[in-house]
Amino acid sequence: MSHPSGRRTRSAGRTAMAALGAGLLCATVLAAPSSAAGGRPATSPPSNPAPAGDDSHLALTPPMGFNNWNSTHCRAEFNEEMVRGMADLFVERGLKDAGYEYINLDDCWALPERDAEGKLVPDPERFPHGIKAVADYVHARGLKFGIYTSAGTKTCSDIGFPGALGHEYSDARQFADWGVDYLKYDNCNNQGLDAKQRYLTMRDALRATGRPILYSICEWGENRPWEWARGVGQSWRTTGDIKDNWESMLSIMKKNLPLDEYAGPGGWNDPDMLEVGNGGMTDTEYRTHFSMWSIMAAPLLIGADLRSAPQSAFDILSNEEVIAVDQDELGRQGKVIASENGRWVIAKELADGSRAVALFNESDQPQRVSTTARAAGLPHSAGYRVRDLWKHADTHTAGKISATVPAHGTVLVRVSPDRDWAQLPPAVDSGVDGGAIAESGDGVRLTAATENLGRQPVRSVSTGMTGPEGWRVRAESRPGTAVLRGGATFRSTWRIDVPRSAEPGSHELKLTTTYRLPSGRQVRSDSQVLVRVAVAPAGGTTHLSDLAPLSTANGFGPVEIDRSNGESAAGDGKPLTIGGRTWSKGLGVHAVSRVEYFTAGRCERVTASVGVDDETGERGTVAFEIQADGERRAGTGTLTNSQDAQEISADVTGAETVTLTVTDGGDGSEYDHADWADLKVTC
Repeated sequence: MSHPSGRRTRSAGRTAMAALGAGLLCATVLAAPSSAAGGRPATSPPSNPAPAGDDSHLALTPPMGFNNWNSTHCRAEFNEEMVRGMADLFVERGLKDAGYEYINLDDCWALPERDAEGKLVPDPERFPHGIKAVADYVHARGLKFGIYTSAGTKTCSDIGFPGALGHEYSDARQFADWGVDYLKYDNCNNQGLDAKQRYLTMRDALRATGRPILYSICEWGENRPWEWARGVGQSWRTTGDIKDNWESMLSIMKKNLPLDEYAGPGGWNDPDMLEVGNGGMTDTEYRTHFSMWSIMAAPLLIGADLRSAPQSAFDILSNEEVIAVDQDELGRQGKVIASENGRWVIAKELADGSRAVALFNESDQPQRVSTTARAAGLPHSAGYRVRDLWKHADTHTAGKISATVPAHGTVLVRVSPDRDWAQLPPAVDSGVDGGAIAESGDGVRLTAATENLGRQPVRSVSTGMTGPEGWRVRAESRPGTAVLRGGATFRSTWRIDVPRSAEPGSHELKLTTTYRLPSGRQVRSDSQVLVRVAVAPAGGTTHLSDLAPLSTANGFGPVEIDRSNGESAAGDGKPLTIGGRTWSKGLGVHAVSRVEYFTAGRCERVTASVGVDDETGERGTVAFEIQADGERRAGTGTLTNSQDAQEISADVTGAETVTLTVTDGGDGSEYDHADWADLKVTC
């Protein structure tokens, strides 16, 4: 949960003011409150209200559509032409047929002032034909139209477009007259008024119009809306704004995952919109983004300008098998059934009795992620059908569900008991779990494992490995086997010589496995292998924050260098401060956190001053630990914000790697900002 002082306002501007920049959607900071609502108040229903609208049928599955904010903010390209273009593309590219139906406007569509009658005025530069004409265009294509305002005196823009506080019934009537089908209701400039009451007032105003309007509550999870918003709106934001980077997406996912019990037909946890296609993540990361939003039964609102998005974005966004997981009529949000060392397993019950299972690898290297059909909640069966929703392929398993998942990747499968399992080929997983670490000019060994998860044998198993140009790769053991029986594993060992010219960082190799199915058909599969080229610390004493870590995993936001954890983007923290004392060097993390360094067997001791950062106020409980080659060498026990910095020191003599972990103290991870101050290694 973000620290209140860390909130930021949204920059915005009309077309003529675009140079003023842009900021956050559903801004993660409370903008400064204005002194008065302005205009004619409308907090009470009119004397002759319209019949209450029926919204009981809305959002029986999570809403799907488009919102412009992530790709345009308030820049000039947000205009009538863009909105029409999105509606056309929904139809032309099959997105409408895949289930996407809402075309939604975000902030900056209006002029900064209401008219003399207190009505909202569309920006004539952005929308020269008005909002109703745009809504009519969207409706004519069989789609629905959405709009945005804030539950405050102004929206989140620094310019200050009119908010709906004090104008709820008037604005709702105006939206209904324009043909609005969806309202996103933000939280800026809210005068400190009770959140639930503000959102209830707009709910009643929308119902009074007699038009069914899907109501999206966007108060950033500040007041735990999952506990009160069902029956008020059809979705509620659980987090601050997403950004188009891995750390932001990951931290938001982690905040939303524990809330599975609150989601269901008619009311959904909303971890913010999709960034797929905006260019800040890899396709592997975007597939994870889409897979995890789908298994979390989250609204699927495209945030990319599809007029310029790559084909890979359409391939991800239009995967109807993944969409079906999100849109399953049972309405369950996936539940975490395992999470350890960056390996996550999330299972979701589906209406037909099957389970969607996500095998997610948070780490920076390939990892084998495994579970079982029984652990996912399925009954005992002689065999199970496993449908890979990205490869669109069926296999069978005797009960184990396993895959070597690439770094930051997700394997999403649909699993069900199947009497005809023998008609399906056995599932075979092949890969290298964990990769290797080497210095330039050195050599390493890797072991590849090929596991037959099914009940029938596969034959003529052969493995091969290739590396980047200039790397030497050779097998040190037999690279194949004639028969691999069901439930058995074949291993091959490989020697990789790293050239002296190899730059520090991750280098990708490829493991290729071929085998013959019982039907005689040959199968070939490729999997990612990573060798991380690292530089060991120099002799003497070095601040670890000056070295590049081998890998990081963090509760919210990136691990910060010489700053506290700001939970979102790199560099958004403050000076490291514990008990009123400030340090210039160290790491700022958020539980649960793991940071790994390469020490090459040459270092002797790691020391630090640790504690909960002062920015959390009186909240936060954490525990620190130092591991050498995975073995615990030192720890603090649980620390609170009331304690001064504690000294921690660990003997790491001979260790290849040193890992720094922070856990949540056993009471959840909200406000668990932890500092590794003056963090040093002696070699």
